[in-house]
Amino acid sequence: MIKLTQKLKDKLWWMIISVDYDYSRISVADHELNGETLTLWLEDKHDFKNSLEECLQLDITTKQFAKIIRAENLNSYEGTKMHPKKNFVYKTRIEINEPLCWYQEDASLTEQQWAREAVVRTILTQLVETETADVENLQY
Repeated sequence: MIKLTQKLKDKLWWMIISVDYDYSRISVADHELNGETLTLWLEDKHDFKNSLEECLQLDITTKQFAKIIRAENLNSYEGTKMHPKKNFVYKTRIEINEPLCWYQEDASLTEQQWAREAVVRTILTQLVETETADVENLQY
């Protein structure tokens, strides 16, 4: 689960409402990956912004980004391996590289975009599921 501040949750809800709950309208305007943080600037595809200051800035740790890459199986593929001692073949996920190394060194531009979109999708899904679950658990 990705930790989000209440202020960021409020901004994300505002964005969700402004796109009429059509999550496909939310896009990544720009991104930056440094040693500790992945920063994504989000905007509405129907209301493009003139500068990044007008976009919603979303920061997540590289550790959380790596977990999402691994959970989405972006840095691996389904393949077969032979057991080293018992000489039988079995199906398994074969990891291409560690998640962040895969993103920076092995992934194509399209695959990098998919990884960033997976972050947005994961965060929006988490937000909607946890916030609606909280509302359902309220006692009146």
